[in-house]
Amino acid sequence: SYYLKESKGSRRWLLFLEGGWYCFNRENCDTRYDTMRRLMSSREWPATRVGTGILSSQPEENPHWWNANMVFIPYCSSDVWSGASSKSEKSEYAFMGALIIQEVIKELVGKGLSTAKVLLLAGSSAGGTGVLLNVDRVAEQLEEMGYQGIQVRGLADSGWFLDNKQYRRTDCIDTITCAPTEAIRRGIRYWNGIVPERCKLQFKEGEEWNCFFGYKIYPTLRCPVFVVQWLFDEAQLTVDNVHLTGQPVQEGQWLYIQNLGRELRNTLKDVTASFAPACLSHEIITRNHWTDIQVKGTSLPRALHCWDRSLHESNKNGKAPLKGCPIHLIDSCPWPHCNPSCPTIRDQFTGQEMNVIQFLMHMGFDVQKMAQQQGLEPSKLLGMLSSGN
Repeated sequence: SYYLKESKGSRRWLLFLEGGWYCFNRENCDTRYDTMRRLMSSREWPATRVGTGILSSQPEENPHWWNANMVFIPYCSSDVWSGASSKSEKSEYAFMGALIIQEVIKELVGKGLSTAKVLLLAGSSAGGTGVLLNVDRVAEQLEEMGYQGIQVRGLADSGWFLDNKQYRRTDCIDTITCAPTEAIRRGIRYWNGIVPERCKLQFKEGEEWNCFFGYKIYPTLRCPVFVVQWLFDEAQLTVDNVHLTGQPVQEGQWLYIQNLGRELRNTLKDVTASFAPACLSHEIITRNHWTDIQVKGTSLPRALHCWDRSLHESNKNGKAPLKGCPIHLIDSCPWPHCNPSCPTIRDQFTGQEMNVIQFLMHMGFDVQKMAQQQGLEPSKLLGMLSSGN
């Protein structure tokens, strides 16, 4: 199933892949079926949905894409959009993420997609990883159907994970405690997951799990992809066993978190089009406040507009990047929420909003010690923190 909002007269199409983790064995798929039924069955889906963020049809909320044809593909396959296995004797579940996308494309061709100029395959979280895994396949599918003129692009939000060492190693019991590589390794076998051929060829047989990690699959992609990633992604921290509860963070965790930001920043340095704010959050493009976040003075809708223009220009004459229209935007400040435009943080227990300084104190951040390390007066450091410098 999918939801469609047509926009007659527009030749731009936006297909959105929903996220929501995954399950990788009978036990945790059963649990998921009991507790998160809407992510495993279409039975209780509403008849209509309201698009928000980049799926909104209001120009104030969605300055650049409001007029496109919008398609929302709900996530019911639990396989990071990679599966290609039907229900069998062995498995009570079907995992058909990759096939669902192909079927939706086939059907949309008859509903106007055949005359599209641009198809933007977007997704958040598991849907963001799904974009990386499927964008080239969608382009190939349309070419094979005879629609060479459609420019296929990807927008991956919060799906660029690292296969790093966990802060504390835990056994792979459920989706949350399992180290990312181990969960995907088990998942691929369970889902009969498929990865793009060009990425697969980079790795030995049995090592296809590597292609679920953005920095490893990105260099093999043909289609242009814009990567949106919080430097301190909450889902990444969760699988790395850094749990930010009401307790102040220990120094080891604090160093781990800063190091995570550095590692992530490193993996994005060769990504042509990227937007990576130094915030602690997860998912952004369908949030209604997605226009407020800025990196180096540029908002995400503006960066996407610049990216569109750069692709349009380079199709024409391969010119250098447009002046004053940046598309490679990565925060350089070193800790969560050092960017003043980050979304508001709430205390998980009280629900109170916190400003950056309250948040850092709450995290066990030692202003005196940090100031000393940086050779600053504590009051000067606090001033810099609250202005985001």
